[in-house]
Order: sequence, then C-alpha cells, then structure tokens
Amino acid sequence: MEESFDRMVEEGAQRLNRSFRDVLITGLFGGFDIGIGVMAYLGVLHETGNQLLAGLAFSAGLIALLLAKSELFTEGFLVPIAAVVAREASYAQLGKLWGGTLVANLAGGWLFMVLIMTAFPQWSETITKEAAHYLDAGFNWTTVCLAVLAGSTITLMTRMQHGTDSITGKMAAAVVGAFLLYGLELFHAILDSLLIFGAIHTGADIHYLEWLGWFSYVLAFNVLGGILLVTALRLVSASKLVKERRDDSPEDPEKAHHPG
Repeated sequence: MEESFDRMVEEGAQRLNRSFRDVLITGLFGGFDIGIGVMAYLGVLHETGNQLLAGLAFSAGLIALLLAKSELFTEGFLVPIAAVVAREASYAQLGKLWGGTLVANLAGGWLFMVLIMTAFPQWSETITKEAAHYLDAGFNWTTVCLAVLAGSTITLMTRMQHGTDSITGKMAAAVVGAFLLYGLELFHAILDSLLIFGAIHTGADIHYLEWLGWFSYVLAFNVLGGILLVTALRLVSASKLVKERRDDSPEDPEKAHHPG
C-alpha cells in the first residue's frame, strides 16, 4: 500500500508541476485518444447494435490514453489531489490542471469528432440516437446517480492502474472501465460530449446551449462521485501515509519540485 501511495503522490506532483502549455497539450491529446475509443464504439454499435460489445470496443480509447500518457479531466481526481493533500503541490496548480485539461479535452474531442463524422457519414443515425439518449434523459435522480457512478468508476479505474506495475493489469482496468462507462451508458461529461458534438456536426437538431446545460450538471456529479466515493475514502484509509509525506514536504509545495 505504501509503495502504491508514494507512486501516486509522486506522479500527481509531477503532473501538477507541468507548465500550462504542457497541460493543454496533454489534454488535447487526451481528447484525441478518447476520440479513438468513440470511433471504435460507434463502428461496433453501428454494425451490431450491441451496446455491451460496443462498450468493450471503447476500451481502445482508454488504452490509448494510458499508453500515450495523455490526460483526461476525470482522471485528475485521485492522483493530483493526493499530491495536494500531501503538500507536494498547491491548490492553484490543481486548478490549473483541471481547467486546462477540461478545455483541452473538449477542444480535442470536438476536432476529432469532426474528422470521424466526415469520414463515416453512415454513422449519423447511430450517433444522433446516442446523443439523444443523454440529452433527452433530463435532470432527475436517475441521471444524477448515473453521473455519480461515472465519476467514481473512472476514478476507481485510475486507482486500479496505480495499484499495479503490470501493464497487462493496467490495460485490464481500462477495459473494465470502458465496459462500465459506455457498455452501461453511464453519464460522463467528457466522453458523452464527444457523441453530442458528433451528432451536432451531422446536422442533428441539437444546439450547443442544450449541450452546455446537460454538461454542467453531469460534470458536477462526475466530480462529486470521483472525489467522495473514491478519492476521499482512499485518502482517509492512507491518512498515516499522508501525514508522513506532509512531514517530509517543504512549506511551499510549488517549490517542492523546482529546487533553486
């Protein structure tokens, strides 16, 4: 447990101490990588109509995200927060990471969906139906719970990946995460936004303001699920390790990884 926690804090500190330019670049590539998964998902769903099988195909995106070391906004809960709580990074740095990654993920995803739907116009009906599934659900207890579960699922996937040194184990966690997120159609602000962007590009009767209203509440409950159901509990269970890291950390966390 101690080794896993130390690895998590060190990676979180490294990610938080990057420049804003680097945050935007990794976030942009994160949008591209997720787009790969959406392309696989739509292709399988269009050909088979099988939601669970298409969800497995989406794992291509999470595996690409893992191996390419790009960044997804909701992966920025457990690992970076652990670094902040251990005083090896600051809240300002966390805000920079979250804000930059969120915007870059959406921009990269939007661009990639333009490419996908231009290349595969035959998927228009499939993606429009998928987008409508999320937007027409409305704000209710069901959608709130689906968003909370999505946030906790992808944060748990990150926790699983940091709990092993095996690349096979990390990839298995990505496959499980993909199956749950898209196979069960959980509400994830970034992943599902790409479907909505693609539907808008094909000419579906959907407007960006409609997407923004949906996005705002889904994002909030993704964050709630990821932080409360996984991150907070993990940090409470590792409270002794957190204290030890704090005792060894400098007073100014922003200088922790910038000596001199």
